[in-house]
Amino acid sequence: MEDVRTFLHFGVLLSSVLFTIGAAGEDDFPEAMDVQWVSNNFKTILTWGPEPTNYTYTVEFSRVGKDRQRNPHCIRSSRTECDLTNELRNLQETYSADILSEPLPGVTSDLVEFPYTRAERFSPYKHTKIGGPAFKIVQSEDKTKMTLHIQDPLTPLYKNDQLLTIRDIFKSDLKYRVIYNKAGSTGKKEKMSDLRDVELTNLDKGQSYCVIVAAYIPSRSAQKRLGDWSKAQCSPRENKTIFEEFSFGVISGAIGIMLAIFIILITLTVVCCKRCCCKKTKTVDKDNLQMSPV
Repeated sequence: MEDVRTFLHFGVLLSSVLFTIGAAGEDDFPEAMDVQWVSNNFKTILTWGPEPTNYTYTVEFSRVGKDRQRNPHCIRSSRTECDLTNELRNLQETYSADILSEPLPGVTSDLVEFPYTRAERFSPYKHTKIGGPAFKIVQSEDKTKMTLHIQDPLTPLYKNDQLLTIRDIFKSDLKYRVIYNKAGSTGKKEKMSDLRDVELTNLDKGQSYCVIVAAYIPSRSAQKRLGDWSKAQCSPRENKTIFEEFSFGVISGAIGIMLAIFIILITLTVVCCKRCCCKKTKTVDKDNLQMSPV
């Protein structure tokens, strides 16, 4: 009888231990890692890892010091990103965000607080990356001036049913940095402009110039002021006649060299012809001597 009781006590204890281990395993939700804000032209997405297996992620965000909110598309989700573009509408505010690791939908847990990872604080106005702008080059008639017509990059944000550009948001805080140089040359010049139409003057007539442009926000921290550079564009090179391309001295020198080469070739030809004629004459004379009777 005593052995039976001991066996029953051992069974109950073992069951309790196994239940505790199983419950702990069910409530084991790994924290999110590599949390990053990915924001381009105010399109803002929060990303993290790893891919969940038997759990989900929920994103909570708020303006610093305000109540936390949730995006309905990022609650108990198996995805590892959350688009918060439309939630971060107060662009100059600073936001914080947490990624909570939670059980699968319909599964309960005894945890009072779920594991979470906090993202770095983020301000769309200060931190979003500005993409390289598109632009067109228009040359003046005398080819000594170029005008760049820059297109302000669009954002995904709307106001009065119209897409906003970065100028609508940054206003007078937006500038454009322009770097240009002669095609094939390493010497570069730089110009800063508050306007979308940028004039480059005092250019060498007929030369092709290559240009790149980037947005510049002076109110930002040094590392965030400059946006991405645009693709390089080059103005067309003017087709010149030989007399426009080279000076009179260069042309005269080239003609003199060509004449000298021509004279040398003629002289060599004449000399070679004379030698050949002399050899033929000597050969004929020898043949005549051999054929004459003694």
